[in-house]
Amino acid sequence: MSKNETKAQGRSTKATGQTPADEVKTALADFVSDIKEFQDDISTKLQQQEERLTMLDRKSLNPAARPALSAAADIEAPHQKAFEAYLRSGDDDALRGLDLEGKAMSSAVAADGGYLVDPQTADTIKNVLEGASSIRAIANVVNVEATSYDVLIDLSDLGSGWASETGSTTETGTPTIERITIPLHELSALPKASQRLLDDSAFDIDTWLAGRIADRFARAEAAAFINGDGTDKPTGILTHPTLANDSWTWGNIGYVATGTSGDFDATNPADAIVDLVYSLGAEYRANGAFVMNSKTAGAVRKLKDLDGRFLWSDGLAAGEPARLMGYPVVIAEDMPDIGADAMSIAFGDFAAGYTVAERPDTRILRDPFSAKPHVLFYATKRVGGDVSDFAAIKLLKFGLS
Repeated sequence: MSKNETKAQGRSTKATGQTPADEVKTALADFVSDIKEFQDDISTKLQQQEERLTMLDRKSLNPAARPALSAAADIEAPHQKAFEAYLRSGDDDALRGLDLEGKAMSSAVAADGGYLVDPQTADTIKNVLEGASSIRAIANVVNVEATSYDVLIDLSDLGSGWASETGSTTETGTPTIERITIPLHELSALPKASQRLLDDSAFDIDTWLAGRIADRFARAEAAAFINGDGTDKPTGILTHPTLANDSWTWGNIGYVATGTSGDFDATNPADAIVDLVYSLGAEYRANGAFVMNSKTAGAVRKLKDLDGRFLWSDGLAAGEPARLMGYPVVIAEDMPDIGADAMSIAFGDFAAGYTVAERPDTRILRDPFSAKPHVLFYATKRVGGDVSDFAAIKLLKFGLS
């Protein structure tokens, strides 16, 4: 040790009255004391947090103390798990005995067999149907619990006028009510999967099944809403009788002719589209939309007005429909191609002109026997559709008159 270090150590010892070894012991004791105090503080906070969690758990066991959304989620989760077990293995004990907070779910068993799908699967099917290229996307869709739905239309022009304070008023006419009954029909789909696939826990059975059912429902609906004959299926817009718009009467769908068989007019082809738009009453035109298939759309989008501007314009953003003369275009592949006397384009206020009535529930019946080694899933729901206002829809006929 150098002389300087010896002198410094001596000064430190004289100032504190402790040797260097004593100072180290004191510092170490202070450090250990601080650590213990920190640990005690952490333990106290953890205990308080545990007490709070325990109180929350007790509250969650009380249905009345839970928020409505939380309670709804609790109800849906067991239904989903029980339904998935039924799909994978055919075990329906959980579905039959499901009782959630006093609400028995035994009603999930339909009288004719099958079980109501869980809410998540039902929402997936609904979203696909609403997004499909179909009349449903622009029609009036109502949920009913009955086997049919009635639409009442007032066809009368009730008396009205100005009245003075002392003058007499004329009696209004008796209203004429038209009743349109839309029966509901059973729509079905029959997807299948192998039992080996169903046994794979990584296979998302709910999403797969919902997609298959929705796809087949959408195809069947789209065809029926256009061409359905009303026998065990909805009645399509093209099934009703048609009449030239100049002599249109209720019960028929009015049409405008292009003046050329199987084509637009060679000189002024765009005139037919303009005539079709203005054949519709002003009260319907504000909510108007075109319906045609892809092949017809390919021909229509080439049309120009007298100033050389295209009548067709594509959507400005992703997901927006194309527009024709400013009105949205719905592509429905079941509409007929352009041909002699074909009614290939429809224009109207379909929210007023066509009504889709449906029961909100979808049922599934598992069948592991009919197509071994595959398992069939017989899915059904009840849907109806028909024209509900014959004045709200007009057709373009590719014919001479």
